[in-house]
Amino acid sequence: MVEPEQAILFRIPWVDDEGNVRVNRGYRVQFNSAIGPYKGGLRFHPSVNLSIVKFLGFEQILKNALTTLPMGGAKGGSDFDPKGKSDREIMRFCQSMMTELFRHIGPDTDVPAGDIGVGAREVGYLFGQYKRLTNTWTGAMTGKGLSFGGSLARTEATGFGLCYFADAQLRDNGQTFVGKRVVISGSGNVAIYANQKATELGGKVVAMSDSSGYIVDENGIDFRVIRVIKEDKRDRIKTYLDYVPGASYVEGCHGIWSVPCDIAMPCATQNEMDEHDVALLIQSGCIGVFEGSNMSLTPKAIAAVKNGGLLYSPSKASNAGGVAASGLEMSQNSGRVSWTFEEVDARLKTIMEGIYHACADAAERYGMNGDIQAGANIAGFLKVADAMLAEGICG
Repeated sequence: MVEPEQAILFRIPWVDDEGNVRVNRGYRVQFNSAIGPYKGGLRFHPSVNLSIVKFLGFEQILKNALTTLPMGGAKGGSDFDPKGKSDREIMRFCQSMMTELFRHIGPDTDVPAGDIGVGAREVGYLFGQYKRLTNTWTGAMTGKGLSFGGSLARTEATGFGLCYFADAQLRDNGQTFVGKRVVISGSGNVAIYANQKATELGGKVVAMSDSSGYIVDENGIDFRVIRVIKEDKRDRIKTYLDYVPGASYVEGCHGIWSVPCDIAMPCATQNEMDEHDVALLIQSGCIGVFEGSNMSLTPKAIAAVKNGGLLYSPSKASNAGGVAASGLEMSQNSGRVSWTFEEVDARLKTIMEGIYHACADAAERYGMNGDIQAGANIAGFLKVADAMLAEGICG
């Protein structure tokens, strides 16, 4: 199980707006297909390399298994940086990438989605090229636009799912979101819609960040303003002060965990919280840390959270809402149907609460009551391992 079934490395040549030829590396690690076709995002970021993609792909196996949907594990991407690129440059890059990738994916083989640096625009360009090359319209990618097979609630799914999971864990420990101060790092899709759902559940989000710095609004950060700044204008988070003058801005994003809170939701990137950040959270009386980004905490930070008696949810469980909604998009594409926002949201809530209880039950069954990280690893592993044994792969 720790060895990927296939690891694909390829070059991506493309031409920038000045006519210069650029070359990036592309990756797709198809890790495990025991319970369904490979499923996992594509990431565009300069830090992407084979090691990172393999690590994320392995985590994806367990995450997908926890959703109970028939999806295997995979991950991919490129060291291409979409920041500062024009729409035409991004389109040419995506088309060049798919010219190689298309031969390795398909609705019953491997279904990629978006990840860091890959939003609706990039998915649209990638899917359009796949359709041209294969002369077929199939659900070979998820995260598509609503006009060509996308699912309602997909944009909100990871952030909403994070809060549904956290709410189930809080309630299981005699707590709720009501009246709680919440700090959310990041300001992408996960963070924006975690803000919305946490607020709807009775919490107050007092701080959010981007790669430049963080804002603090003691009256509660309005997710609609952040959505305008980040999704419509693609601007820096400090412009929030132009809309809400009473808020404050601090240069440098790492200090966000010094803002006193009851609930911390890291939603920016991997390894964004270390043991020193956890010490600040404990000092401020924080009761729980719920991962929204992939592998938000360093190993030392996880140990510090557990030693400090805080509630903790690993990303493979609590940020599975995105891939769960992707699985629901695959189901809609296969049946040529479209569900309402409320239908998808209700299914998502049921899945996320089910993931929490599966993790909690597995932890209790194996003598680690309350250790949701251990429960997630055990529950995900058993499902995949049982399938591999039944298929004669290991026997």
